[in-house]
Amino acid sequence: MKKWTISTIVLMLLSAAGWMVVFAQEDPYLERLDNWAFETPRRPGAVFSHDDHIMDLDDDCSICHHVYEDGELVPGESSEDYYCSDCHGLTASFDNNMPLEAAYHNLCRDCHFDRGKGPVLCGECHIKE
Repeated sequence: MKKWTISTIVLMLLSAAGWMVVFAQEDPYLERLDNWAFETPRRPGAVFSHDDHIMDLDDDCSICHHVYEDGELVPGESSEDYYCSDCHGLTASFDNNMPLEAAYHNLCRDCHFDRGKGPVLCGECHIKE
């Protein structure tokens, strides 16, 4: 009887461990923002679901992939074929008054606050690998 009980417990623990591995697999719909532009990133790139954002923003890609000319937002224009760092440098400059880190944080975090949903704390977006 004792052998059967111990075997059953071991089998249950192995089964539970197997399920934890299955559920711990990374969500295939999550993406990680590329932080290669930062010389020494303090945190890993933010994790998000591009598909969820597309649906939530009614397929208006220009909300995130915006275009500015002379400090004015160009309606209907999209910067989907560019990196954020193509326009936003690591520091503020004459032609770019919004550094890259601030651009990410202002756009993402402020949108999450405005809509009342989505992560707003550092560790909620910058999830360790």
